[in-house]
Amino acid sequence: MDTLTPTQIGEKLSKTAKEINEFLSEINFIKKCNSGWELTDLGKKNGGIQNNYKGNLSVYWKTEILNNKIFKNAVEPQEVKDKDETDFRNKFKAEYRTNDGHYVRSRAEVIISNWLFGECIAHAYEKRVPIEEDVYCDFYIPKGKIYIEFWGYEDDEKYLARKQKKRELYKKYNLNLIEIDNSKINNIDDFLPRELLKFGINLN
Repeated sequence: MDTLTPTQIGEKLSKTAKEINEFLSEINFIKKCNSGWELTDLGKKNGGIQNNYKGNLSVYWKTEILNNKIFKNAVEPQEVKDKDETDFRNKFKAEYRTNDGHYVRSRAEVIISNWLFGECIAHAYEKRVPIEEDVYCDFYIPKGKIYIEFWGYEDDEKYLARKQKKRELYKKYNLNLIEIDNSKINNIDDFLPRELLKFGINLN
């Protein structure tokens, strides 16, 4: 069976082994541990092979990893082609400016972004979720690999269908998700610290 190390994968993609492992970690194929890199269940399903050399953990990959859609999207994100996602982004324009210069699609997202910025939590807005399906998250926090979704349009049928689809995808890929709705946005100072703590971010 042909396998590749992160170094060999990197050589083919003009990346370093460190960058390759960071991509694989971001998509939850591997996770960092005291002994190196540990293979996750999702990584195992996608061709990862755990290697333990004198207590140092690393992961080899079947050559198919080079054609793996999730991995390829992480290395070089593709434009989303999903019609529902595109329709949503066209309908709700990013017109609200936040304190750190992002333009977001609602006043509630301004509140979330400004809160994260005020707490010095590095975050991205509308980052492509590194999965096979075409999905953008509302916010992404690299520390803890946390995705935040704000659900605001409860009277729109297409929006509710999109919401359900996205929730199922977060669950399918076992991603860290914080969900905020209109009732929680007014209590964000209490709500978000509790939720972040579940994923290892302590603001105290």
